[in-house]
Amino acid sequence: MEEKRPDFKDIHSFEEFNLYYWYREELSQICKSLGLEYRGTKKELNNIIHQYFLGNKIEKKVIKRNKKQVEDITLNTPLLHCGFSFNQKFRDYFSAVTGISPFKFSANMATAWRKVKRDKDISFTIQDMIKIYYGESDYAKYDNSACQWNQFLKDFCSDECSKFYSNKLKVASILWKEVRNSTNEKIYSRELLNEYEHKVMEYRKETDSSSL
Repeated sequence: MEEKRPDFKDIHSFEEFNLYYWYREELSQICKSLGLEYRGTKKELNNIIHQYFLGNKIEKKVIKRNKKQVEDITLNTPLLHCGFSFNQKFRDYFSAVTGISPFKFSANMATAWRKVKRDKDISFTIQDMIKIYYGESDYAKYDNSACQWNQFLKDFCSDECSKFYSNKLKVASILWKEVRNSTNEKIYSRELLNEYEHKVMEYRKETDSSSL
């Protein structure tokens, strides 16, 4: 039988919490139920929960809207001063500036906007956001490791060989760790399972001996 993930209220340490896989929405709901900040990336939410177990409560931030929004937007306008949002108004504006239609905001732009709001960075302008779009700035980059892991786990569970393992999540995490820490492409393959089968077997032996 596969190991059943306990409810969050029954988990007593971050180390225990980290043994299980959590979706971003689950992390957000956990933070919300604890009265903590629940907006952000999966990595940010995971850190908030880590701090919670350390006794540090990162409480929900109250976002104050700037009523004096700049009417005439220029490239030097700070994002925090123009009512910026990922809406049609700003899609049209960026389309006019870049000449790209239809214009689509990128994941890196969304990550940058979260950082601007979190840090209250009034120096970050429309021009800086355009640099993010063209990949000319390292101000903020989207962490796609969660997406890669999700696909990796899905592909592993789709492999017929995975049916021989009772705890598929743990076996997949062992293989993922090897891939994540290497320069290899972050995808699952049968060859990967064969290459690191000895590490999977070590885990199974440890599990069997601990159950005696």
